[in-house]
Amino acid sequence: MNLSMDQTFKLELEQLRKGNLYRTMKKITGPIGTTVFIDGKELILLSSNNYLGLSTHPKLVAAAELALKMYGTGSGASRLISGNMEIHERLEKKTADFKGTPAAALFSTGYMANLGVITSLVGKGDLILSDELNHASIIDGCRLSGAAVKIYPHRNTDALEQLLSRGGDNCPRRLIVTDGIFSMDGDIAPLAGLVKIAEKYNAWLLVDDAHATGVLGENGRGTVEHFGLQCDRLIQVGTYSKALGSIGGFVAGPDQVIEWIKNKARSFIYSTGLPPGVCGASIAALEVVETEPERREQLWGNIKRLQAGLVHSGFNIRESQTQIIPLVTGRSEVTMQFAHGLFEKGLYAPGIRPPTVPDNQCRIRLCPTAAHTAQQIDAVLEILEGQGRRLGIIK
Repeated sequence: MNLSMDQTFKLELEQLRKGNLYRTMKKITGPIGTTVFIDGKELILLSSNNYLGLSTHPKLVAAAELALKMYGTGSGASRLISGNMEIHERLEKKTADFKGTPAAALFSTGYMANLGVITSLVGKGDLILSDELNHASIIDGCRLSGAAVKIYPHRNTDALEQLLSRGGDNCPRRLIVTDGIFSMDGDIAPLAGLVKIAEKYNAWLLVDDAHATGVLGENGRGTVEHFGLQCDRLIQVGTYSKALGSIGGFVAGPDQVIEWIKNKARSFIYSTGLPPGVCGASIAALEVVETEPERREQLWGNIKRLQAGLVHSGFNIRESQTQIIPLVTGRSEVTMQFAHGLFEKGLYAPGIRPPTVPDNQCRIRLCPTAAHTAQQIDAVLEILEGQGRRLGIIK
């Protein structure tokens, strides 16, 4: 029997519901802060990427307002047509200076940055070596590039070097790709080792620093600063939408590489330039990171407080080293029961399920911010322990 399109999707959606994989969105009223209001109920929010609490910072709001008044609401075209505005170039210069690179290019999102950079750097006949836990945007960029792709075990530099030593000599370009901070486990890429391998095998190294920018390094400049690295074969991708509290993506690196990307990356060429208000907020965010180091210090204090409490309660947080703390719960059914129980007790931290993580590694992804108080962290720990014991996640 032939089913209509509506009937087909209805059946497939029902399968998602039965497997505890159906997703819905909860409507938040008001700003995204340490607490949010959902259906009139105030809850502690512990799943936001607003790591430094900048999305409501007065300096960002004022900068966005000023840019709106000066430039209007939109750029009106792709930047290679007539949408290249002075404020775009100011943000690129500010980003390159912040990252310690000669140049930078803006993208509409971090996702589009990864797609554009990977597909413009390599193609058919080239070779990509990608960490097995890289973000979906990296995976999609690798697939779209047309290059041969080899996946190396998570953070395993020995396995990576073996893959390079066995092949790739005939490939015009070799590209190693990794997250800086991995988005579901919170561990850090072994970037120093990856740089050595890239230099030894004449490969480019691309690090997606989306979750590290503003968080890692003495000045918050990310993974490269964290390890104290210098390498002319290193390209950094990032986003303004996480610790920087705005929106948009960027790539920072050598002059000629950035010029090539601007000429070849389809997600740059065929996208309208970022809105001026967004650019104004992003410039202000970078200035705040540079002038308010106490925010980063507060964030790391909250990270250590939350991690210590979770370990003491008996939760499995894998090998988290950063503000992303995976609280592993196992199966999707248990995970969703846990997330619902947390919600009922006043904590909003949704469950993470397949395809984002394997079915037996479902989790609650906890993300403290600089704006959370010690009292809020302690309240979160009490809720988590109570619900964890109720469901047998901890003994």
